[in-house]
Amino acid sequence: MNIASEMNSEEVLRVKLEVLRREHRDLDDAIRALQDKGTSDAFTLVRLKKQKLALKDRIALIEDQLTPDIIA
Repeated sequence: MNIASEMNSEEVLRVKLEVLRREHRDLDDAIRALQDKGTSDAFTLVRLKKQKLALKDRIALIEDQLTPDIIA
């Protein structure tokens, strides 16, 4: 048996969310390091920023799945 089969879907989503958040922070650190270096390649920065935005979208999607719809 693998671990994913033993976890319920909410637990799996929470693990995925944490992994995506970590990747987002790592990309943020990489972008900052390239910018601080001053000799960064503009193409590389654009590519990393697009990846970061895509991760942000995936994070938001999972957060929406984990947040119950409550009509106030």
